[in-house]
Amino acid sequence: MQYDLSNIDINGLVPDTEPDRQKYFMAKLKEYVSMREKELNRKLTMCVVTFGCQMNARDSEKLAGILLQAGFVETDKEDSDFVIYNTCTVRDNANQRVYGRLGYLKGLKKKNPNMIIALCGCMMQEPHVVEKIKTTYRFVDIIFGTHNIYKLAEILYTRLQSDRMIIDILKDTDNIVEDLPSERKFSFKQGVNIMFGCNNFCSYCIVPYVRGRERSRAVQDIINEIKALVADGVVEVMLLGQNVNSYGRGLSEEITFAQLLTEIEKIEGLERIRFMTPHPKDLSDELIDVMSKSKKICRHIHLPLQSGSSRILKLMNRHYTKEHYLELVKKIKERIPDVSVTTDIIVGFPGETEEDFLDTIDVCKQVEYDSAYTFIYSKRTGTPAAVMENQVSPEVVKDRFDRLLAVISEISAKNSGRDVGRVMDVMVEEVNDHSPNLMTGRLSNNILVHFEGCREMIGKVVKVSLEESKGFYYLGKIVD
Repeated sequence: MQYDLSNIDINGLVPDTEPDRQKYFMAKLKEYVSMREKELNRKLTMCVVTFGCQMNARDSEKLAGILLQAGFVETDKEDSDFVIYNTCTVRDNANQRVYGRLGYLKGLKKKNPNMIIALCGCMMQEPHVVEKIKTTYRFVDIIFGTHNIYKLAEILYTRLQSDRMIIDILKDTDNIVEDLPSERKFSFKQGVNIMFGCNNFCSYCIVPYVRGRERSRAVQDIINEIKALVADGVVEVMLLGQNVNSYGRGLSEEITFAQLLTEIEKIEGLERIRFMTPHPKDLSDELIDVMSKSKKICRHIHLPLQSGSSRILKLMNRHYTKEHYLELVKKIKERIPDVSVTTDIIVGFPGETEEDFLDTIDVCKQVEYDSAYTFIYSKRTGTPAAVMENQVSPEVVKDRFDRLLAVISEISAKNSGRDVGRVMDVMVEEVNDHSPNLMTGRLSNNILVHFEGCREMIGKVVKVSLEESKGFYYLGKIVD
């Protein structure tokens, strides 16, 4: 999406309503950028660095879109005139990565004092983080959070008119401002927010505190956005939400996530639909039924387990048991036999015993995940789990983590190759990283395939014979 800023009176009154207010500040910022370019006799550059999940990646596309609209030139180099870190705070190592990179930016700013550094995203929603930035990293120019991404132009322009650090954090919001410029990273696929925030309050998770309460977008706004994307060449969308099963709650019109999927499937020209992430506690029979009958919804479901122990799941405030989870997966696989099931697992949650851990191993063996994202429990300040007793020792956690990885790898090796010899549809995504003669694509079940092809295939669905399994991917051959 691009705006025509030429008719905006930047000397007039600042609009009160969004997104007109941000269009005004984009126009003001564009005038400033143009003036600086003439002074420096070069273009002003910007770099957006993303940490974290696909929600963050989608936010970064909006940030980049706003800056490009204002006249900046995008680069992947952090010695740009304007650098923004879109941060994640799900685990402590994500925070530490940001602090480490800030040390690097400090050196760059010494060489270029006019460089502007901004921090935004989930990490900035934590008050103790903001205090640390204010006292230890005083060279940072801008701090803002997850709820006012859309205000980037206004916040940046405010900073350019002063020499002080600008901090603009909203604790929570009911506001959804989606009519923003966006710089898509792919021409043929795109993430689409269907909701924001989370109401689940898992005891280990900081997300509800930094992303706020659940807010669903209106159905027609989502449909209109996808139709516009399809008209611009997009053939695959990823529907994004912290818990997509919760979609529709709070809207004036009653609608479920499954019903939303049914409406999206009607959009002509759209070939594939993915979504992230459902929660096991409220994944409905209706959703399974819609997936089983769909020609467009991909045969992949990411179903976070976190722990296989019902006792630990209760401490985690997950609202399901081991037995419920296994029954749900059984139901999914019976209705959708070719589905790929992946998961998230946390090792070392406070109070986890060897018996609890073995329950997790048991679930993995019964479900036979195609892959799993495994994490060592990370204490997050402000969450109930952070003050729980019986924190598990690092030595025990590492031992369990290594054993879990071994089990997951064994299961993945067993599952790999099950489709060798089949001819399947592959969405061609890019030229292979290691060989320019190969293309890389993705099956409906999310598994990668490498095969000989040409760049013109990117964004198209092609028939590929799966010739050989290499564990986490296939080697294939185009079928005419």
